[in-house]
Amino acid sequence: MEAIHVIRRPLLTEKGTGLNEHNQYVFEVDNRARKPQIKAAIEELYKVRVVGVNTMVCRTRNRMTRYGLTPAKISKKAIVTLRDGDAIELF
Repeated sequence: MEAIHVIRRPLLTEKGTGLNEHNQYVFEVDNRARKPQIKAAIEELYKVRVVGVNTMVCRTRNRMTRYGLTPAKISKKAIVTLRDGDAIELF
């Protein structure tokens, strides 16, 4: 899987921007991506050194539409810890 397909987008939330102080960044990644692939993709796209990757699968609640219940959307988030001195400019 290519790096551009592994990383979907950075997640800019209040909690995520608070993690930036600890040199951690939050990204939405492809559901099939594994930790080594995420690490390689971040290092290739942003030219930084990654120390650690933590992943979590997030599931939204089922939605009621006029056609009945629609299945929950499943997404995967990755919290990426960078080496001291490295930073990613998200803005």
